[in-house]
Amino acid sequence: MEIWIIIVLVAAFFVWRMKPAKGVQSISTAQLKDMLNDKDKIFIDVRTPAEYKGRHISQFKNVPLGSSFKNLPKDKEIIVICQSGMRSSQACKQLKKQGFERVSNVRGGMSAY
Repeated sequence: MEIWIIIVLVAAFFVWRMKPAKGVQSISTAQLKDMLNDKDKIFIDVRTPAEYKGRHISQFKNVPLGSSFKNLPKDKEIIVICQSGMRSSQACKQLKKQGFERVSNVRGGMSAY
C-alpha cells in the first residue's frame, strides 16, 4: 500500500512540474515555422552554448537558462525553445514572474523541430 502512495506522489510531482505556467502559450513547431520571420517577436534558445552551437535556428538568440532576462523587451512576444521543452517551460515561468506578458513555449523543442 505504501508503494502506491509513493508512486502517486511521484507521478503528481511530475505532472505538476510539466504543467505550463499560467498565461504561457504553448505552440507547435509547425506554428513556430510560420512565425520565424515576424519582427515583432523575440526568439530565445535557453540551451547551453555548446548545444546552441551544435544546432540552432538562426532567428533564435542564445540566452541559457539561469541567465538574466532583464535585457529582453517586455512589449514584444517572447518565443522560447530548448532541446525538449522542459527548460524552456521553466524559462517561461521565470519570464512570467518577471512581468513579461506574452510568452510562448515551443512544445517538443529542437527535438521536434
